[in-house]
Amino acid sequence: MPEQPPPITVVGIGADGWPGLAPASRDALLEAEVVLGATRQLDLLPEAEVEAERIAWPSPLRPAVPGLLAEHAGRRIAVLASGDPMFYGIGRTLTELVDAPDRLRFLPHPSSVSYACARLGWPVESTEVVSLVGRPLDGLALALHPGRRLLVLSADATTPAAVAALLTERGHGAARLTVLEKLGHASERHLLGRADDWPHTPGDPLNLIAVQLGEGPHNSLVPGLPDAAYESDGQLTKRHVRAATLAVLAPSPGELLWDVGGGSGSIAVEWLRAHRDCRAVSVERDPARAERISRNAAALGVPRLRVVSGRAPAALAGLPAPDAVFIGGGLTAPGLLASCWSALRPGGRLVANTVTLESEALLAEWYRRHGGDLVRLAVAHAVPVGGFTGWRQAMPVTQWSVVKPETPAGAPVDAPSDTPQENAS
Repeated sequence: MPEQPPPITVVGIGADGWPGLAPASRDALLEAEVVLGATRQLDLLPEAEVEAERIAWPSPLRPAVPGLLAEHAGRRIAVLASGDPMFYGIGRTLTELVDAPDRLRFLPHPSSVSYACARLGWPVESTEVVSLVGRPLDGLALALHPGRRLLVLSADATTPAAVAALLTERGHGAARLTVLEKLGHASERHLLGRADDWPHTPGDPLNLIAVQLGEGPHNSLVPGLPDAAYESDGQLTKRHVRAATLAVLAPSPGELLWDVGGGSGSIAVEWLRAHRDCRAVSVERDPARAERISRNAAALGVPRLRVVSGRAPAALAGLPAPDAVFIGGGLTAPGLLASCWSALRPGGRLVANTVTLESEALLAEWYRRHGGDLVRLAVAHAVPVGGFTGWRQAMPVTQWSVVKPETPAGAPVDAPSDTPQENAS
């Protein structure tokens, strides 16, 4: 049998450096022939005791990892990580890139979140954590709820002021902030203040921000946000129909949605708001609307929405296979429904909405072939009628929803022929 390569030991280290390491972590570093890590982390190791070759991570890090590990194959490798390697750390990257993940050995250190909760007296399990390391600031908006406690992982020394500005802009100026710098180090420092009157200049880049939210705007977590929450030119799936549509799309963590004919992006945005691991691509033919979708996603806390500007079905080429598809426009574009159906994973959901007779006829034919549910959604709003009140009926929406069955590989797609083209998304 070929000789097994030595394990790769991932050692968590805190701001307290070498003195704060457990014996097993020290032993792993003393025995290593190569130590990989950030320059700041490598500088925490004593020169006289840790004799291994030290290699600082290049930037960008992820593409460099396989090459560095291959270059030092056969040597005892240790990797330094901040705190707990598996909590927003290098550990996840390594598990995804190392050919044999069982080679990885993890020696965690208390995370900055554990330290912060210990300092503040906050229960870890009821404190939400938001990372802004390599992520857009607007992602914080999704976690803003009155009375909640947040821990924000900073990207650098400028993050606390940026967080304070965002909180103030989003109506949470009364929030109390505590910036905890160099947690666990002898020179640990805490800075306090209100978001709308943040008095501190940038300090140490190694910091975490504790946010105690007070009164502020209500931020619903369920589908059906008010229509006014979206910037729109009128191409918007309205609130009550949107809630019904998301219910049958049934978002689940980790799943990918294609939102075809994005309009204002409301379906994709609220799919992403369902869980932070949900993924979505919004496809919109009009460039101005595509830009508007991106703005809506950022404003509503899901800047991770991918927006593709182009006409479907051509714009769908090369996209990863979806777990769910929503078609909100351009249903009669030649090949659109067939392309979406073919790309959809077995067991995935497809939902299409329309208000036109031509598209309704197409949905009726697909319903006849593939089953599912064909429903009509009608919403009326009370409006003044002189000195009285009456009902104003919105245009009814025909909705077809279906779950794609499990089919043998290579089985043909049973797709009705296309009808004449309507405006494609």
